[in-house]
Amino acid sequence: MPTSLQFERSSSASETANATVGSYHHHHHKQLQKVSLTRGMADVPDHVEVFHTHVVGPSQCFSVVVQDVDATASTVWSILSRFEHPQAYKHFVRSCRLAAGDGREVGSVREVRVVSGLPAAFSLERLEIMDDDRHVISFSVVGGDHRLQNYRSVTTVHECSSPEDGKKRTRVVESYVVDVPTGNDKEETCSFADTIVRCNLQSLAKLAEKLS
Repeated sequence: MPTSLQFERSSSASETANATVGSYHHHHHKQLQKVSLTRGMADVPDHVEVFHTHVVGPSQCFSVVVQDVDATASTVWSILSRFEHPQAYKHFVRSCRLAAGDGREVGSVREVRVVSGLPAAFSLERLEIMDDDRHVISFSVVGGDHRLQNYRSVTTVHECSSPEDGKKRTRVVESYVVDVPTGNDKEETCSFADTIVRCNLQSLAKLAEKLS
């Protein structure tokens, strides 16, 4: 059976930051932190750690969620890589259309409409990475009516072995960084985003296993 776990979440960027990479001025001097969200995670190839390293500002939070899937990496990737069709496994998505690009080239933009009942209406999302060889996809939120401002997500897919029986399975790792809205704290913001990401990855696992 697939398993889902939240590997790391921090309400303070400094807790897992491994380097200070820059600064900017906004009323006063603030630090940006570079954080590796998969450091210390078992069975993580080097390229996975590289992609899950984010630059985080002082008014942002970050997290990473892991989902193991009893299906091949190619099957999982065939679903995940359809940038133009996230509703295949994201149940909170009502519809999606491409506003720019073909959904394969970096810079493509999709307009996602969400189901009623959520504190959002639509989201404009830009494709940042599409790597078929290493099974990496990334998008950033560039507009819309929702709480997740400056949201950037990276998702990787790689094969791993079960520690119980040595059976090959697929591990999906999704990390993100996002602004903390005014009036909310980092814990609340991460909890909200984690819930959505975890539900999406569990749905992805069920679909991939059904296809297998």
